Amino acid sequence: MILSIESSCDDSAIAVTEIATNRLVFHKKISQEIEHSVYGGVVPELAARLHAEALPKILEQCEPYFRELKAVAVTASPGLAVTLIEGVTLAKAVSIALDIPLIAVNHLIGHIYSLFIEKETLFPLTVLLVSGGHTQVMEVKSLSEITTVAKSMDDSFGESFDKVAKMMGLGYPGGPAIEKLAKEGDRKRYNFTVPLLRTPQLAFSYSGLKNAVRLAVEKSEPQDYKDIAASFEHIASKHLIHKLKKYFQTNPPENFAIVGGASANLYLRGEIQELLKPYGAKLLLSELQYCSDNAAMIGRVAVDMYKKNMFTSMEEIQVVPRMKM
Repeated sequence: MILSIESSCDDSAIAVTEIATNRLVFHKKISQEIEHSVYGGVVPELAARLHAEALPKILEQCEPYFRELKAVAVTASPGLAVTLIEGVTLAKAVSIALDIPLIAVNHLIGHIYSLFIEKETLFPLTVLLVSGGHTQVMEVKSLSEITTVAKSMDDSFGESFDKVAKMMGLGYPGGPAIEKLAKEGDRKRYNFTVPLLRTPQLAFSYSGLKNAVRLAVEKSEPQDYKDIAASFEHIASKHLIHKLKKYFQTNPPENFAIVGGASANLYLRGEIQELLKPYGAKLLLSELQYCSDNAAMIGRVAVDMYKKNMFTSMEEIQVVPRMKM
């Protein structure tokens, strides 16, 4: 079995995964949403302190599995430096105490493997990663063959939802709040411009859309917010669809997946399903409980890394906040 630790942002999570079967034996996550909501976003120093309190408490519950552990995996990149350090420090302690090797996991690969929790992998795969920190399209041939073909030039898809929610005083996290409000609104009332619509560039940008929404909010009353939320969600998703359609002209998908915290957005899922119909492509989705940051996905990556002897020594493991793919 492998014990895995996730602390890249504001979720403290630990999982235990069986190597031979991919079975998730244990998984617990403690969210910090309530503590950060009063600030309208994640406060790194507060998040680190909360990780320091929560992770050891979760680890105690894993003690029955200690004798069967073959390795300890931990998110080492990317993420908030101060929160990554908490997870890596705990992983080192477990490694020393139980005399088992360390596996350093890239958080973004973890999101890809959220598709395969308690399952076998399916490659090759075209992946759209949408989260609070990332918006990118990747071609994934295997664990070690991942190519990024498009990414955001500024704000991410998930980040734009958080910021729009903050403009409306909806609290944090913003994604679920905007999605809920948008269901009651008119998606065509506000004719926001689709970002980068007339540029051939295969990239994403949400700063301009975010500013247009800000201006609309400033000129509106609270009763208009549902229409603003619906129009924003529609255009934010349409931007992704437009660029994916352009990419598919030369790279038609066979297996396509949406991963990351914002992949839980049901409107986006529906739009992607419609986009894929002409191609007959298979759509892979993570279970909703595994879309956001979690240790189960880190453990699933670690199983494949363990089988390939992809270990990291105590001296070599490093926290890399802005590591890219």
